[in-house]
Amino acid sequence: MKHRAFSLFVALSVSVALTGCMKIGPDFTKPDMGPQIRASYQNVISGAGTGQITDRWWTAFNDPELDRLVEGVRSGNLDIKKALAAISELQSYFVQSRADRFPNLQIQGTAARQRYQTGFGSSASPFSLPASAESNAYALSLPASFEIDLWGRLARAEEATLATLLKTEENARTVAQTIISETITSYFQIESLERRIQITKQSIESYRRNLSFVERRYEGGMASILDLRQARRALAQAEASLPSLRQELGIRQQSLAVLSGRYPETRSPRTQPEDYFTLPLAVPPGLPSDLLLRRPDIRAAEASLRALNAKIGVAKASRFPTIKLTGSFGYSSSELDQLFVPGSNVWNITFGVLHPLFNAGKLKAGQRATEAQFQQGMADYAKTVLSAFSEVESSLLTRKEQIEKREKMLTFVAEARATQKVAENRYERGLASYLTVLDSQQARFQAEESLVLVELAILSNRVTLHRALGGGWGDPQSRKPPEQGDEQKKADNQ
Repeated sequence: MKHRAFSLFVALSVSVALTGCMKIGPDFTKPDMGPQIRASYQNVISGAGTGQITDRWWTAFNDPELDRLVEGVRSGNLDIKKALAAISELQSYFVQSRADRFPNLQIQGTAARQRYQTGFGSSASPFSLPASAESNAYALSLPASFEIDLWGRLARAEEATLATLLKTEENARTVAQTIISETITSYFQIESLERRIQITKQSIESYRRNLSFVERRYEGGMASILDLRQARRALAQAEASLPSLRQELGIRQQSLAVLSGRYPETRSPRTQPEDYFTLPLAVPPGLPSDLLLRRPDIRAAEASLRALNAKIGVAKASRFPTIKLTGSFGYSSSELDQLFVPGSNVWNITFGVLHPLFNAGKLKAGQRATEAQFQQGMADYAKTVLSAFSEVESSLLTRKEQIEKREKMLTFVAEARATQKVAENRYERGLASYLTVLDSQQARFQAEESLVLVELAILSNRVTLHRALGGGWGDPQSRKPPEQGDEQKKADNQ
C-alpha cells in the first residue's frame, strides 16, 4: 500500500508534466510585417520572379578563390565560433527550463551516532557519574517534489526560453552573414587596390618616359625649364601616392587574415588584368518583397516577440495559486542490517497550495510591465522590417545608378586616353605646351582609377544587396523558418 501510494505520486506528477494543463495568457500569432508593403520592390523590373534560393550566394561571383576564402572564414572566424557557443549555452538553458515541469526526485542517505545521558549511576553517592547510552540511526529515502502547472506558468516559461533560443540562433546567422559580407567586401577591396597600384605604376612609368623626353628637348633648347619642372613634379607626385596604396593594401590583407582566424600577414600585390571586372548577373525581374522574411534579424525580432508574449502568460499565471506536491519514501532503522526490512520503511505525501492575497499590486504591475514590453517589441519588429526594406531599396537604387555611372566612366576613360595621345603628338610637333600633355595624362590616370572605384562600388553594393535580402533570391516558400517543435527536439538532444 505504501509503495503504491508513492508510485501513484510519481505517476501522477509525470502524467501532469507530459499532458500539460491550461495556458493562461495570449497565444502567439505571427505579427504583420509592419507598414504596408509592396508586392515587389520598386527599383527592379516588374515580372515573374526567377532564380533559385541559395545560402551560398557568394558563388554567384564565380570566383573559386573567393569561395575557398569564404569557407575558410566560416570555419575559422572567432566571432562565428562565439555565436555558435552562445547557441549551445541557450540550448542548455532551455533544457533547464523544461526540467522544471517534471518531478524532482533525489536520493538522501544519513548515518548518525548519538551519545546521551540516561540519569545517574547510583543515588547513594553524591559523587556518582551520570549514566549514558549510545544509539545509531540510519536512513535512506527518495524525496520528491513537483509543482502542478495548472495555469501553464512553467509551460509559458519554457516557451519563452525556446523563443530566446530561436533568437540566439538567428543572431548567430546574422553574425555569420555580417562576417561573410565583410570578408567578400575586403576581398574586392584588395583586388581594387591591386588594380589601383598597377595604374599608379603605369602612370609612374609614363611620367618617367615623359621626363626623359622633356630632358632631351630641354638639353636641345626645345623645351623650357618650366616644362622640365612640371615633368619632375608630376613624377614625384605619382611616386608619393604609391606607398599609401601599399599601406592600405597591407592593412586590408591583415584584416582579412584576422577574419579567417589566421595571423595578420601581408603579401605582395597580385597582377590584375585590365578586364578583371565582371559585371554581376542582373537582379531577377519581379523580385518578391516577402523574400525579405528570411532575413535573420527579422526572424530574431519575431522570436523576441514570441518570448515577450510567453512572458505575459508567466506574469498572469503568477497571480494564481501555486500547487505543489512533495513526498518521500525510504527506510529508517537504528541497526544498519535492519535498514531494509519491511517494518523499517517510512513515507509521506504532502499537498500544498500557495495563493497570493495581498502584495500591493506588485504582480499586476509586473503583468502590465510585461505587456508594455511586448508593445515595445512590436514597434521594434515593425522598425526592423521597415529598415530592411529601406536597405534593399537603397541597394537596388544604388546598383542601377552605379551601373549607369560605369557606362559613362568607360566612355570617359576612352576619351581620356585618346586625348592623351593627341596631346603628346601635338607637343612632339611643337603645337601644344607641355602643360596640355600633363593635364591629359593626369586626367587619363584619374579616370582609370575612378573607373576602378566605381567597379568596386558595384561589387560592394551587390554584397550589400545579398546581405539585405538574407542571401540569394528565389521563392521564399521553398525555405521556411524552423518550426518551434523542430528547435525543441534539437535542444532536447543536446
